[in-house]
Amino acid sequence: MSRSGPSGGRGADVLVRDHFCIKAGETVLITVDTRTDPSIVDAVWGAAAAVRARPVVLKIPALPYQGRLADPYVPEVLGRAVESCDVWFDITFPYLAGSHVHDQAMGRKRARYLLLGDLDGDGLDRLYGACSLDELFDVQVSLDKILADSEGAECRITNRAGSNLQFRLGRASTKKSRQTRTPGSSTIMGSAIFYPEPDSVKGELFVDAMFHEFYSLLPKPMHLVVDGQIRALYDGGGQSVVAERALRRASGGDFGRIIHFTIGFHPAARFTGASFIEDIRSQGANAVGFGVPWWEPGGGENHPDAVMTAQSVWVGGVQIVRDGSIVHPLGSAEKISAMTHVA
Repeated sequence: MSRSGPSGGRGADVLVRDHFCIKAGETVLITVDTRTDPSIVDAVWGAAAAVRARPVVLKIPALPYQGRLADPYVPEVLGRAVESCDVWFDITFPYLAGSHVHDQAMGRKRARYLLLGDLDGDGLDRLYGACSLDELFDVQVSLDKILADSEGAECRITNRAGSNLQFRLGRASTKKSRQTRTPGSSTIMGSAIFYPEPDSVKGELFVDAMFHEFYSLLPKPMHLVVDGQIRALYDGGGQSVVAERALRRASGGDFGRIIHFTIGFHPAARFTGASFIEDIRSQGANAVGFGVPWWEPGGGENHPDAVMTAQSVWVGGVQIVRDGSIVHPLGSAEKISAMTHVA
């Protein structure tokens, strides 16, 4: 139970009413799998019903992979359902974003999609019910603008575990909305994504968790060596074999490249190793995406992700993050800490 009722209830109400602005009569499809926490399903379904929308839950077996790699395992009926809904909350993990049915639904320009992934009810309460969305969005816009305005800048990322990467910043291609009223694909606020020029990434990376074939805290940090391509990986406490298999699967045989970084800044998100979606939004976290860039043949959402913690980030010589805390004035740690009103 959360402080204000059943787990997920507070967050689901904000999600439905304040973020996705769901109206009476709209069809809300909630896709779940055999591993989804029932409390978040009940909370989202109940919040949608409370605004007199028409919620529908569709449960499938947990997919073995994400994105296009999941296509052979996605039931045909799901494709028909997503094409005829107004809102699609995806609480599957591995998730359906990037799959053929997702691309078809987005192409029809009807559904408003949100990736909720492996969140549980308590995580939904933290990400949606523990701070003002207006204040969170102000920081989101500030960080996104810093990164979008710095295309071509030389950047550096480090952490105390030994990471030290240098690269040129590529073009921004995604933007989050304070209120989601138009069709398209969305992710939860609290994480700013940025894209390097993949061939420019050089150095060493140490990560604490990884979504390869499943999401897991690593018993020992995994060490990756990068020189344009990922050249080698070591350690990982016995998970390097699974990680290598996932990297090669997503990249057509080799290890692939680094295709994105993120800056997590949500004041209420907790890094526990239990939820990839929440962990990558915790302050100082970085979701590092591997594989083939989405703009190249074979690229897209079928990529593994790793999570590094307590990162430091410099963009064009200006430090944005220091040991996990935002230090840039437009999104400072003090401003972020002041947002949280529910622990």
